[in-house]
Amino acid sequence: MSPVKTAYVCLPCRASYKQPYDRSRARACPRCAEPLIHVGSAFAAPKRRDIAAWRTLSVLLHAGIRFHKNCCFGGPGYRPRTLREIRERMAYAETTGEPFAHALVRRELP
Repeated sequence: MSPVKTAYVCLPCRASYKQPYDRSRARACPRCAEPLIHVGSAFAAPKRRDIAAWRTLSVLLHAGIRFHKNCCFGGPGYRPRTLREIRERMAYAETTGEPFAHALVRRELP
């Protein structure tokens, strides 16, 4: 039985790789040798030419949001897909004082 693979991304190259998970081993991008970011096993990469989607992904990853499977729901839950959704959630977080990472994964804004 092969080891379970999880997704890693390189933001500068806009590339995603599925590799076995090993916490003790740092991964490097085969293209640019920059460190890869572990994003989780429920990640679906946008197309390389979709720059807006990669910008959105970059904001999510820098906020600490990952795409791990949830045992109860079968997926990572809601994640914004556009920069507009991110801007709306940033404004909501600023006005309410809610942490930015929590506002990002909120399905609906009140």
